[in-house]
Amino acid sequence: MDDLYEELLATVEQEASERYDQQTSILQPGFPLPLPPKLQLPHSRRGRKESGFHKTERICLRQILKALFQHQWQKASALMTNYFQNIEETSYRRQRSSCERFWRLGTEILRHHPRSKIDDFNSFLDRMKNIGVKNYLKICLEHSFHLLSNGMLEDANRQLSLAESWRCKDTCATQQQMIQGYRGLLDYYTWVQKRDALTETEKYDYTAATAKQDMQSYFRQASVNLSAIIKQPGVWDPFVLSYVNLLEFYDDHDAALQMLNDYAYDNKFPPNPNAHVYLYQFLKRHQAPWRKLVKVLRILQLLVPSHELMLEFCSLLAVPDKRKYHHEALKVLFSLLDYSSWKDNPDVWNSLEKTIQLVFKVGASAWIKEEWASRKDWWPAFHFSAYQAKKSLAENAPVAYSKAFVAGLLLGKECKYFKTIYKGGRKKRPEMLKEMKKYITNHNLAE
Repeated sequence: MDDLYEELLATVEQEASERYDQQTSILQPGFPLPLPPKLQLPHSRRGRKESGFHKTERICLRQILKALFQHQWQKASALMTNYFQNIEETSYRRQRSSCERFWRLGTEILRHHPRSKIDDFNSFLDRMKNIGVKNYLKICLEHSFHLLSNGMLEDANRQLSLAESWRCKDTCATQQQMIQGYRGLLDYYTWVQKRDALTETEKYDYTAATAKQDMQSYFRQASVNLSAIIKQPGVWDPFVLSYVNLLEFYDDHDAALQMLNDYAYDNKFPPNPNAHVYLYQFLKRHQAPWRKLVKVLRILQLLVPSHELMLEFCSLLAVPDKRKYHHEALKVLFSLLDYSSWKDNPDVWNSLEKTIQLVFKVGASAWIKEEWASRKDWWPAFHFSAYQAKKSLAENAPVAYSKAFVAGLLLGKECKYFKTIYKGGRKKRPEMLKEMKKYITNHNLAE
C-alpha cells in the first residue's frame, strides 16, 4: 500500500509540475545549462495558471490517496465516483495515465471494501478493459489472478484466453512470458483441486492411478511455466510459493531449496523481504540447522527491522553462555520498539525486560547504554509519558509493568512513567513492584 501511495503521489505531482510550473527551476540564478528544446515553451505559455478542473482533480486524487493510506475504503470509494470524470480528459497522455490510475486505485479499494463482491470486481475490470486499451493485457492477467484466488478456475481460464488472443504492437516477449506464467498458476490451482479430491487412502492406492496421472500431467505443465517465469528478474511471490508446493509434494526438496536460495540471494532479483521469509519457512519446515535459520533472519532484519519474525529471531538468539548473541538480541528488540506497530506488544516488552536482565548478569551494561544513546531524545515521549502509563495500566497491565521496568532503568525511578505505574499498581502487585524498584536502584543507568 505504501508503494502504491508513493508512486501515485509522485505521478500526480509530476503532472501538475509539467502543467503550470515547467520554467521555475530553469530560471533560478546560477543554473549552468541551457533549457533543452523540448522543454522550451512560448512566452505566452510561461507561468500558465492551473485550470479549475485540474485543480479539483489534483485535490480529489490526494484525498483518495489519503483515504487509502488510512484504510478508509468507503470514503475512498465515494471519492472515486467524482474522480471518474478524469478519464474524459482531452490530452491523450493524461487520459492514458488517468485510466491506469483509476484502474489501480479502484482495484485496491474493491479488494478491501467491506461490501465488495466478486461481481463488483468482475464488472469493474471489464469496464476498465474497454476504457484503457493499452492496459488491456495487464487487466486481463490481474482479473485472472483474482478469479484464481477465489477458486473460479473456469472464469480465470477464460480471462487468460482473452489475454492470449490480444494482439497489440506494444506486446513484447516479456508479456507473453507473463501470460505463460499465469497459465502455470492456473495449472497449479487445477493440480491443487485434483490433489484435494484424493482421499488420504487414495494417495497411496493404485486404483486411483488415473487421477494421479492427471495430477502428474498438470504438475509437469505448471512446473514448466512457473520455472520459466521465475528465472526472469522480478518479484514473483505467488509463482514461487506455488512452485515450492509442487516440488515439496513430490519430495524434490533440493530443487525447492535451490530455487528459494536463488530467489533470495541472486542479484538479478530486486531486494524482496518475502524471499527471505519463504526461505526461512522452508528451512524451518525441514528442520534445518540453527545457524542457517539465524543467517536468513539476520538478513531479513536488515531489510525489515520491524518484521513479525523478529521476535522469533530473538528466541533463536537466546543461546545460553553466548554473549554475542545476547548483544544481537538486544539490538533487534530495541529496533523493533522504534516502530509504532510494536509499541504496545506485551511479548516484545517482556523479551526486552528479560534480555536486559541477562545483559546485566553477564556484566555488559554498556550495550544497553549504546542502544539508549541514539534514542534518549525521543523514546521518553514516544514510550514513557505519564498519559501512556495510565492508559497501559488500565488496558494492558503486563505491558505497563514491563515498560515501567525498562523506563526505570533507562530514565531512573523518578521518571514519570515508573512513578505512575508504581503508584497505580502497588495495591494489586506490591511485592513485584517493590522488587522492581530495588532492582532499578541497584542497576540504574540514568545519567
